[in-house]
Amino acid sequence: MAKAKVAVTIDSRILDDLDALIAADRFPNRSQAVEAALADKINRLRHTRLAREAAKLDPRQEQVEADEGLAMDAATWPKY
Repeated sequence: MAKAKVAVTIDSRILDDLDALIAADRFPNRSQAVEAALADKINRLRHTRLAREAAKLDPRQEQVEADEGLAMDAATWPKY
């Protein structure tokens, strides 16, 4: 994957915490730690969007549609 160099300004307390993680061998360097943190945040935001979209669904309507699908499928199930 191609990488791009960027410059950021970070609060000194956060930078101290970041350096402590590196000293504890949680990350090999600042760049990889920042990249991992950004990837995690982006992933969480994506899941938040999914939750917002799912909240728009009507649970009763979803249940009706699921039950209809099961009724149709049940007719094709083998009898044991």
